[in-house]
Amino acid sequence: MKAAVLKAFGSPLAIETVPEPELGTGEVIVDVVASRVIAYSRDVISGERNYLLELPAVFGPGAIGRVRATGPDATRLRQGDWVYCDPTVRSRDGAPSPDIALQGLTAGSEAGMPLQRYFRDGAWAEQMRLPTENAVPIGAIDGKDAARWCAMGTLLVPYGGFLAAQLQAGEIVLVNGATGGFGSAAVAVALGMGARCVIATGRNEQALAELTQRFGARVKTVPMRGDEAGDRACILQAAPGPIDCVLDILPPAANAVQVRTAILAVRPYGRVVLMGGVGMLGGAGLDLPYPWMMRNCITLRGQWMYPPHAALLMTGLIRSSLVDLGQFEVTEFDLDRANEAVAHAAANSGPFRMTAIRPR
Repeated sequence: MKAAVLKAFGSPLAIETVPEPELGTGEVIVDVVASRVIAYSRDVISGERNYLLELPAVFGPGAIGRVRATGPDATRLRQGDWVYCDPTVRSRDGAPSPDIALQGLTAGSEAGMPLQRYFRDGAWAEQMRLPTENAVPIGAIDGKDAARWCAMGTLLVPYGGFLAAQLQAGEIVLVNGATGGFGSAAVAVALGMGARCVIATGRNEQALAELTQRFGARVKTVPMRGDEAGDRACILQAAPGPIDCVLDILPPAANAVQVRTAILAVRPYGRVVLMGGVGMLGGAGLDLPYPWMMRNCITLRGQWMYPPHAALLMTGLIRSSLVDLGQFEVTEFDLDRANEAVAHAAANSGPFRMTAIRPR
């Protein structure tokens, strides 16, 4: 089969013929129809992000495809079924905190390296092999829409944060960092889950204005100026009531002050989930006031990715039109142009803009 292989960090992807994957027990082989190109793929391929990925490996996390073959433990999947290929591979040996690797992207940690070595090959190929539980049925779709369904990979990240926060319909949500790809998706997901109002913060005022145009009065935008007290006052003024839940999804280039500005806006007994990249490039920590957190009974937790059942629930939100895939503008490339797709994704990231590769 044809595949896009990363042979060395800093080198372009090699488009070449490789052996087809062999099916094992507890596994599924999928014919890949489309795969999302994450905006920072170029940084991973160049080695700038220093991701744990044993090479050579077929690159590409996540895909939409059709089941080609199943192992003996699959009782519901059938050949030809449309599935979302969830890249979040978890260890199966009963640990209370399973190790996680992102197939075709990174082991995540040294503990996840055995998973990455075995499921090292990702989705930028005509076929891929993945754990049975990672082939999530999405129901029949038109093949022309497969690339747009790849938005599942973007939507599931903030959805995992809101599940961790136990977001309830009717609550007021603050999305901190709402102008990026994941942040704008978080706005759509929160609305789809029934949020009364979403307070969307960011530095890009044009992108904030577009969120209001796209979603209407349930979204209130707050441009961040860098003045912690002033920005927080603007957030509280924009909110129609106490803020129940804060999701921080700021990128690594942001600083801890931007995070603290949002956290301290949550109401007593409120919940805060951290999903962004702040601190990955160094810099000061959050420096949160202990007495404020304790006396106001604040719940603060980190969340990486999403639980195993999230993809099935997200499929339901999409099928019920609570989350609209039509919001996403998709640019498609065939597999031979994978390196062009990587460059395009880096140069054209932003709210509801997506690049996808079609291996077939």
